[in-house]
Amino acid sequence: MRIGQRLAVIACALLAAAGRPVPNRSDIAQLGEAIYLHGVLPGGAPLEGTQSRMGIHQHGADAACVNCHQRSGLGSHEGASAIPPVTSEYLFHPRLPEAHDGPAAIANPHRPRAAYNDETLARAIRSGIDSEGRPLNDLMPRFDLDDASIAAVVAYLRELASHRSPGVTEAALHFATIVTPDADPVARRGMLDVLERYVTQHNSAPLKPSPSSWAAGRQVGATGAGVANRHWQLHLWELSGAPETWRAQLERQFAAQPVFALLSGLGTAQWAPVQGFCEQHAVPCFFPNVEVPIAGEQDFYSVYFSEGVLLEAQLIARAIASGDADSGASTVRQVYRRGDSGEAAAAVLTTALQGRNFGVTNDALPAEGAIRSLNDALARGHSAEILVLWLRPHDLAALARHDAPPPGRLYLSGIMSGLENAPLPPSWRANAALSYPFELPQRRGVQLDYARGWLSFNHIPVVDLQVQADTYLACTLLSDALKLMADHASGAYLIEQLQGLLEHRSLTGYYPHLALATHQHFASKGGYIVRFDTPQGTSVVANSPWTVP
Repeated sequence: MRIGQRLAVIACALLAAAGRPVPNRSDIAQLGEAIYLHGVLPGGAPLEGTQSRMGIHQHGADAACVNCHQRSGLGSHEGASAIPPVTSEYLFHPRLPEAHDGPAAIANPHRPRAAYNDETLARAIRSGIDSEGRPLNDLMPRFDLDDASIAAVVAYLRELASHRSPGVTEAALHFATIVTPDADPVARRGMLDVLERYVTQHNSAPLKPSPSSWAAGRQVGATGAGVANRHWQLHLWELSGAPETWRAQLERQFAAQPVFALLSGLGTAQWAPVQGFCEQHAVPCFFPNVEVPIAGEQDFYSVYFSEGVLLEAQLIARAIASGDADSGASTVRQVYRRGDSGEAAAAVLTTALQGRNFGVTNDALPAEGAIRSLNDALARGHSAEILVLWLRPHDLAALARHDAPPPGRLYLSGIMSGLENAPLPPSWRANAALSYPFELPQRRGVQLDYARGWLSFNHIPVVDLQVQADTYLACTLLSDALKLMADHASGAYLIEQLQGLLEHRSLTGYYPHLALATHQHFASKGGYIVRFDTPQGTSVVANSPWTVP
């Protein structure tokens, strides 16, 4: 019996003895995936690893293989050291003298070695000895794993391959952009203008030299058809109906035309069905324009510029807890429209203020119209010391009909109200503060000059500068990440390359700084609380420095 078969039999026997169902080969690989990604052994115990020479002990998630070899299995860098890939093409094929260790180590050739088999791979994991009997780099921890756990890891690594993702052909990369039914039609047109023009420019540009690619442990020449040089094909997926029907719509679209990634996109209060679809199908969702982004703890494939109104709620909660508590204020009333983005933001703010001696009450207005209901809510707001309005410009403009604003502190959502262009009546501005999850207008001019110039050069009308600038930034980040991928059209590898390049980006549009570490989904993590500088106009002044809640 081969060593791999023996280990699989041992794994099944041990799991059966523990009272768990006997798994098939795929189930064993799933157990290995839990070890690789999360540092959880088949019995639920945490993975333990030790870097022998340095004596560093790692435990659980900190010991998981993904921390160095990444989700794609294509490796990374740790300082000046290259962490080699561990995909099946790499491990189970010999490394020839002229070969590199793959895309992450393209400038770091390593010694040739024989292909691993199940036995030598088990030895490498446990003892740090490679297939030739030589010690591995000291960065590689040594794991004291039983046969069941070794069998699970080996099974997973045999299935871990840098295969081509859906939506990728020899000549083209297929992308989709998604528009939800509640998206603003003006912003929709502005976003599509940017996407369509950028794709046209990419496809008309001359081919660029492609990095040498790597496959099956051997070096192969560049073909000019690397990931970065493929033709882009953009598909518009417009969702309709209730959010609970969107998932089925997405599944039909994806079955008819698989895509490599979702690029930009536009939504308002609902995005969870799209997020769930992307995570299930391992499709990167690349910086959509949404106000209520959703990100689960185990999610990986969706990235956003910021947390939208949910970040605003945290900024307002922090301001209330630190500043307004000192004034003796203790009552907070929130006003929002049902089904709009403010409903989710109000829930976050309510949770954030729990245990802080603030009484929070909410006025949920009908989804549309009903100025009387707004009037009634504002009348009740007079009894609150702090009023938070999660309202759109047309509701704010209606405040001019009121003789006087409530006497207490007033907070507004910058995203929902139109930022510095919010039509707040002059009489309401004295006590008003605005959550502002972007760089201040007077500081972001240079950051936006390139986007403005590109829009002007391409004769694209500016109808929603923030959405259009974010869409353009998403396109350039996608292009830059693809240039680092050689011929490895893997969705996981795309996200990993983005994480590496983002913090070095100098042109960041509306944001002062962008960065994405492992397990992070929001590239910009802070914002300001600002006030209007004058009773009229668009000048705003920060009440505090840039704050990360």
